[in-house]
Formats: sequence, C-alpha cells, structure tokens
Amino acid sequence: MKRRFLLLAALLGSFTFSVAAEDGFVPLFDGKTMTGWRNAYQWGNIEVVNGEIHLTGEKKFFVVTEKTYSDFIFEGDILLPEGQANSGFMFRAHVQPNKVFGYQAEVDGDPKRKWSGGLYDEGRRMWFISPIKGNKESEEAFRARAGDAFKRNDWNTYRITCKGNKLKIEVNGVVTTDVEDSTDASGVIAIQHHGEKGATYKFRNLRIKELK
Repeated sequence: MKRRFLLLAALLGSFTFSVAAEDGFVPLFDGKTMTGWRNAYQWGNIEVVNGEIHLTGEKKFFVVTEKTYSDFIFEGDILLPEGQANSGFMFRAHVQPNKVFGYQAEVDGDPKRKWSGGLYDEGRRMWFISPIKGNKESEEAFRARAGDAFKRNDWNTYRITCKGNKLKIEVNGVVTTDVEDSTDASGVIAIQHHGEKGATYKFRNLRIKELK
C-alpha cells in the first residue's frame, strides 16, 4: 500500500511539473525553502509554513529575488493580516542596503480607499499614474474599474505583465492598471511586510514566465 502511494505521488508530481512546463511558468518559491530569495534588510523575519511564506517584523522590509527580470508575466497570491495592513509586489525593482525602490503593484488593506492593483513608485514618484493621488477624477476612475476586485479578508491573486514599456496589473482576473512607462526595464521581484508589529503577511504560489 505504501509503495502504491509513493508511486501515485510521484506520478502526480510529474504531472504537475509537466503542466507548469507547458504553460511556460516556473516557480519562484518551492514551497519549502527560501532558495532564490533574500532579505534586503537587516531586520524582519521569514518563515515557510505549509507551503506559504510568512513575513513578520516591526519595521517595513522587502524580501527580494536574487535574479533580475525584464519582460515577464508574474503571478502570486497574498493574504493580508487583519486590521491596518498594506503590502505590495515589487517588480523591475532596485536594491540598495536596507532599501528597495521602484514599481510596486499595490495591495491596499484600506476598505475605503480601495487602491489595490494600483501602480505605486516606491521611493520615487509614489502615486504618479494609476491612480494619480490628489487627482479626484483619476482616483474615481481607478475605483470604478478596480475597487471591487480585491477581497480584504481572503487570498488574492495578482498577475503582473511587463513587456517593454507596457505594464499591466490584474487582481483576481480584473485589469486594474494598464499603462506605459519607461523608467525601469529590469529588476528584482519583491514581497513586502509593511511594518505592523505582530502582523503576519502571507504569500504563496509565486511563479514567473519570462517573455522573449
């Protein structure tokens, strides 16, 4: 019986790998270790729990890929903690000691603001395009197309597509941002803990398909 179980598990594992290979995506997270990732900061805690990455800490920090990417489709799931929370998926981002900056697909925990899936320029222009902060028309237009895509107390799937100067963000299948910007052509992928003490930010199913 045990031998049959092991054989079935091996076959299922082979099937899963072949499906991943066929659609062109490769995992960025193996579900067991943080191989291929590093903490860009001198603070912050990382744990792998039941196939998920759990981030905890008392100050904001980012965990970044060791590899840089240019044109790609990235997918990942995130679950925000309850209460005040904010996070994001950085892409084509840049790393300095205790600093990560660049493009970020916003994960907004504020149920009133509803800016999840917006494009934030961490450490630089901030809300410069989708939406433009302080521009009432831009903010209202963003909420109209994207405000209901994010599920506050559930897992949310993000899909980020970068091809040349074209940047697209989708949240749970809804296109929230589709713009052009040529500031960054390549960089790392990163996940964020916003710094709330006692809060655990959870990530899973991180994968990428590089485009040619």
